[in-house]
Amino acid sequence: MLGITTQPTCFRLVPVVLAWTMACSMLFMLSPDAVSAKSKPTKAPRPEPELKVLELKISPTPYTVSVGALEFSAVVQLPKELDGATILEVSSLVTSPSKTSIRFLSLRKPLESAVATPVSTEPPRISVVLRWDGMDHTKTPAEAGTYHFELRAKLLSNGDKGPRTLMVSWPKRGTLEVR
Repeated sequence: MLGITTQPTCFRLVPVVLAWTMACSMLFMLSPDAVSAKSKPTKAPRPEPELKVLELKISPTPYTVSVGALEFSAVVQLPKELDGATILEVSSLVTSPSKTSIRFLSLRKPLESAVATPVSTEPPRISVVLRWDGMDHTKTPAEAGTYHFELRAKLLSNGDKGPRTLMVSWPKRGTLEVR
């Protein structure tokens, strides 16, 4: 043996790792804006749409599947100018907490017959009732528990390729108890 001692590989990497860490730290200290993530600019809040769900009543509460239908009674305020809208669609999605039981309810109403020429300056209002029979998407009775719902209204116009969405209301969300 020549008397040469070799260091393990891990000891040879220590100076390289230390130098790399110090270089990164210096870069961050000198220019924190260049290395840090930029935050999104704050946006102004969206204005509330003219189409609104003013009232929502659910009955009966609590709901028992074997007794009958659950009713979502909504009062929808239309905008003063319909801008070519010919259909009002009100829909609700009812889901179980596990998302294994869901049901989509929808009702479309033509606006020609529902809205006469308004005499007052108030926007027209339409009452709509959606009925849930207590069945889920597979047509089996919903199990007992707390269900979530989301109800919203849409204004549609007839286009070349079918109805086209013109305006959507903000959703009304809540929970209901199923027994």
